[in-house]
Parts: sequence; structure tokens; C-alpha cells
Amino acid sequence: MNILITGGAGFIGSNLADKLLSMGHHIVVVDNFNDYYDVRLKEKNISANINNPNYKLYRCDICDMVALGTVFSDNAFDVVVHLAARAGVRPSLENPIAYVETNILGTVNILEQMKAHNIKKLVFASSSSVYGNCKAESFNEDLKVTEPISPYAATKSACEQIIYTYHHLYDINALCLRFFTVYGPRQRPDLAIRKFVEKIEKDEPIDMYGDGTTKRDYTFIEDIISGVSAAIDYNKTGYEIVNLGGGEPITLTRMIETIEKVLNKKATINQKPMQPGDVDKTVCDFTKAKRLFGYNPKTSFEQGIKKFIGWKNENIKKTKITK
Repeated sequence: MNILITGGAGFIGSNLADKLLSMGHHIVVVDNFNDYYDVRLKEKNISANINNPNYKLYRCDICDMVALGTVFSDNAFDVVVHLAARAGVRPSLENPIAYVETNILGTVNILEQMKAHNIKKLVFASSSSVYGNCKAESFNEDLKVTEPISPYAATKSACEQIIYTYHHLYDINALCLRFFTVYGPRQRPDLAIRKFVEKIEKDEPIDMYGDGTTKRDYTFIEDIISGVSAAIDYNKTGYEIVNLGGGEPITLTRMIETIEKVLNKKATINQKPMQPGDVDKTVCDFTKAKRLFGYNPKTSFEQGIKKFIGWKNENIKKTKITK
């Protein structure tokens, strides 16, 4: 298949490109290489594929409709995997306009190009943040998501609805995948696991927001990629919202303790108040993903931390990339 991956130089996108190339697909990546974090990290993510004849890179922004039009005119896509977005809950509180422009307008631009070029299959990266401070024991796709507590979450919820509209009007088949806290090799430097590992290694204090009881359903990158890959092949229904998570909620305290155990080092903790926009818990019910396309995460949290630290020791120290 010919597959477009937006945001394909980032954490999830670059791992997905590697997987799909290994399966024999032709991959086109769109990424604007913005300065949200060190651009050299993204350059390294894609370095192994740049000379692959089945890989093509466009350095452009999904908000640039003219540049995006060139990408779609130059290629005949079977599937669009739309991962590009401004990420992060806390930064979205500081610059909500940018999040609305990139996440919502950018998604509409993708849909408009799909409509214009008669492309009928979309896989979209949504987020568990759309559930807000849900009180349910576990989060399933039938729960109402009308109370997002950050601009980032609100944009992801809005995109799900806009995508449904295009499905209804233009017969675009879409899977909106709600990712639950993805971690692993190539993880962004602003995410907690990577920050904590790096600071503990350097004997620097880490900031713990809240009392340590908040929970996240961490999902290892290989499990997420297996789910996205399965979603690309899925074609039995026209529009679905589907959770992809690890199925093992981890408290913040346990997350820190696991990193300490794997590093064999003790953390120095600065306890701070909960931050606005942060949810109390995420708990993934992935029954639907398992039923629709056989999704079944295999990596335990401790295994995932070991794999991440192993990758970091092999890659980051060699490149000596700093902010």
C-alpha cells in the first residue's frame, strides 16, 4: 500500500514508518520539524530511512494547504495515518490558539485533501485525554466525552467529530484511535518517563505533581504500533472510535519506583501541587480493539521501562544531543 503518515518524523510516526517499511509498504511522511523539542532528535528518528526507495519525506506543515495539496497531487495514497498535532496537555494551556489551528484546522485540511483526491481510508491519532476526569472504573468508547479539561483534549475531541462529519458526507472510512500515554524508544524529551530517567541518572531532583496516586495507563510503543498497523488493515465498518492502551494503570509513585529499580538508583523527589489540565487517572478498556482487529498489548510496564532505558543508553549517549 501507499501510506501517508503525517507527523511521521516524531516519536510514534517514525516508529510506525519503520514497521510499515519492513512490511513492504510505500511510505510518504509529512512533518514540519517544528522546534517543540530539539529538531535533531527528529532528524535522527528518520535517518535510517532517508535513502530507502520506498520512503519519501516532505518537510511541510499541515496548516499550509498549498504545500499539502502538492503532497496529495504528487502521490496516490491508499491510506492516510494522521498523527501530526501539537502535543501536550500543559503547553496547550499556554497557547490554545496554536493548538486549535494545528490540531483542528490541520485535520480539516487533511480531510479536504482526502475528499479532493478521493482517498477513502483514514487512521487518526486521538487521545485518552478526551475522557477528562472521568469517574468510571475503566474507560470505554461508549462513555460521553463532553467535559475535556485542557485545550489539547478539546481539540482531539473536536477532531473526532469533524472526522465523523466527513465520513457521513463523503464516505471516508475512519478509525479514531485514542492512545493512552505512549512511551518507549524515541519518546519525546518533555514526557515524564524520559525526563525522570535522565534526571535520576544525573542525580538531579524530579518534580512529582500531586501525592503520587494519579494513574496512567502506559502503553509501550511496540504495542501502539501493532494496533495502528492492524487499524490500517481493518475495513469492516465505516467509522469507529477505538481505545489503544496497555491495560495496566500505573500510579505515579509506582512509575518512579519502577524506574528506580531498573536504574538501581534512588530518586530525589520535589513534591508539587497538581497542575491544571492534568487528569486524575486513565484506565483503558481495549475490548473493542481486541474484538475489531485483534489488538492485544504484550509489554508489561517494567519490561517497557527496561527496553526504553536500553535504547536510551545505546542511542542518546552516542549522539550527545542536548537541548
